[in-house]
Amino acid sequence: GASSAMTDDADDALLHTRHKERVVAVPCLVHKGRMSCFKRSSFCVFSLLFSVLLVGGNIWAAHAFNTCLAGNIKQARTHRVVNDNQSHSIQRPTTLAMTTTTSMTFVNSLSELSDDFNLFLLDMWGVLHDGSNPYQGVLDAVKQLKEHKKEMIILSNSSKRTDSSVKSLKKLGFDPTDFSQIITSGEIAFRMLEGDSSLECDSWSVLTKIRQDGGNKLFVLGSGNEDEEYCVACGWTLAPVEEADLILARGTFTICDGMTIVKKEEDENEYFNILNSSLAAAAEKKIPMLVSNPDKVRPDEGLPPMPGAIGDSYEALLGNDADVLVKRIGKPFPEVYQVALKGKDATKAVMIGDALETDVTGGSAVNIATAWCINDGIHGQDVNKKATIQEGANAVLDAFNEKDGTYAKERELRPTFLVPHFRW
Repeated sequence: GASSAMTDDADDALLHTRHKERVVAVPCLVHKGRMSCFKRSSFCVFSLLFSVLLVGGNIWAAHAFNTCLAGNIKQARTHRVVNDNQSHSIQRPTTLAMTTTTSMTFVNSLSELSDDFNLFLLDMWGVLHDGSNPYQGVLDAVKQLKEHKKEMIILSNSSKRTDSSVKSLKKLGFDPTDFSQIITSGEIAFRMLEGDSSLECDSWSVLTKIRQDGGNKLFVLGSGNEDEEYCVACGWTLAPVEEADLILARGTFTICDGMTIVKKEEDENEYFNILNSSLAAAAEKKIPMLVSNPDKVRPDEGLPPMPGAIGDSYEALLGNDADVLVKRIGKPFPEVYQVALKGKDATKAVMIGDALETDVTGGSAVNIATAWCINDGIHGQDVNKKATIQEGANAVLDAFNEKDGTYAKERELRPTFLVPHFRW
């Protein structure tokens, strides 16, 4: 993975006062890194404790809260990164000077990748900036890549449209024209909702059917920033969940039904009560959900939840229907990569990101090289607990591969490269 001084939906967080962050749509709560659970059963408590131990104290485990929805113990499903009906013409690089097939290759800087790759797919938050400022050396690295005639494409899980990211990049000191494309999951989702036939990625048959039947009513879980404007601009109207044709999960701050807006910052208890009851009612009616930011947590203090967490919760309520009725747009899912890689030589492309579950999983799923930027992003604190970067990276990666319920599913994730920072 998703601003004036921040991007990837971080600006929405700044619109709201600091408050207790809780996992959405479940009786399990995450509060600034401490997990608690209503006493539904001793097994639920045990599941939470076990999940906290698995992540080694790393706060928020999205899988844990999925196991105790609506007072029932349910094993959260895992999600396919690439559906069976999705095909790709992308092939794995066959010759890379520094690449091995059994272990990650450590590189000190981007200059060591320059000879092997012409296309650099870049995450924003955690790679280019920290939400408020560019990381040290990033602006120079972008300049060097451009001078070496490398193409750069930003892939962001922001639920907003591209123009919002362009404005954010300018305020952070970047020149947006340095990037050949700036692709946000919110932009792709908007164009799908709009029915844009020029969008060069897989369509979602469920959404296509809704549009063909004349459906245009959205129940929105919003960011609190122009949620209604976004929906109206792509031809939809807001409606109560009972009347909705589709749920759009684009934020974790508001609930919008066209008549009222429930804000988490004003009354958390009301927000979560309405969220839980709305998702339960929607699951009963089998209302589809489009998640326009698959991130489960934001790389901020306490790792607060993001729309991907709502998607997980709703899937648990839907049970066997989840594969059909929940659609995620953004990394690690294929649509954003299909748009980015259209007409490109994928054997010369590398995905650079900080998040294993989205950036690295996504690049691996479409068979391009991946460079895990480990010091500055979401895993940086855990990586730096060990004596060396390599040792820390291996420990974090092993823990991730042992964890259930991630987007990687049963894939044994192994980034092609480790790079400490986005520096030349």
